[in-house]
Amino acid sequence: MRVMPVLETERLVIRPFVMDDLGAVHQLYVAIGWVDAEATPEEQLEVRRHYVEWGVLNHEQLARLYQPPYGDRAVVLRDTGQLIGVCGLVPYIEPFGQLPFFGGVRDGLATAEMGIMWAIAPAYQRQGYATETARVLADYAFNALRLKHVIATTDYDNLASLGVMRKIGMLIEKNPYSDPPWLQVVGILENNR
Repeated sequence: MRVMPVLETERLVIRPFVMDDLGAVHQLYVAIGWVDAEATPEEQLEVRRHYVEWGVLNHEQLARLYQPPYGDRAVVLRDTGQLIGVCGLVPYIEPFGQLPFFGGVRDGLATAEMGIMWAIAPAYQRQGYATETARVLADYAFNALRLKHVIATTDYDNLASLGVMRKIGMLIEKNPYSDPPWLQVVGILENNR
């Protein structure tokens, strides 16, 4: 099986979700504004319950199928075990070829890339936790999965994520086209090992 192990840094533990994470994950999503404004608080909590359940099951099932360890994980403080964020290895299927790094050809075809994602609770931002998280995910992708490169995406206004991308050494490319609108900025980190 291809199980992603628990990853540790000096201050953090990156581990699979457990159902007891539901409350903390829900509060994180509310705090960072990743909610459906039209949904009731109860509906939002139910959506988050499905998300955590999916995370728990996804971790086990992908390993059993010998698939890449895609999916979200908990970011917890090593000293206290408090959940302060979420992160993961995520599949991206987009027209990356239109970016200069991938050839700069706008042919409308999509390619698959493995990305890293992170979201840290506002009370813990600007303390280096996102950089630590992104770095340990990239190291795992390079050392254990032997990937050639990983990506991360964000929008033009997310200066914090752009800062994390730069701190871990990503090449930052802006989409030269307006579409797709969710593919505005891509950070690319190559495996130089």
